[in-house]
Amino acid sequence: MADWQPIKLSEAPENVTVLTKIDDADGARNIQELRRQGSLWWYPDMSMYVYYRPTHWAQAPSGE
Repeated sequence: MADWQPIKLSEAPENVTVLTKIDDADGARNIQELRRQGSLWWYPDMSMYVYYRPTHWAQAPSGE
């Protein structure tokens, strides 16, 4: 099980692929690996950024 960290309390590392999710009153969703660069969150291959900001992050299972 992932050790989820709230993004507001501990910022995710930059330019590293991490596991992310949105977890709020509607439940957990959008669980996927992303890479943060500045304030944008990108797919790991940097092909496109997502149009939301994750609320939590954890070390990616791939260990990258």
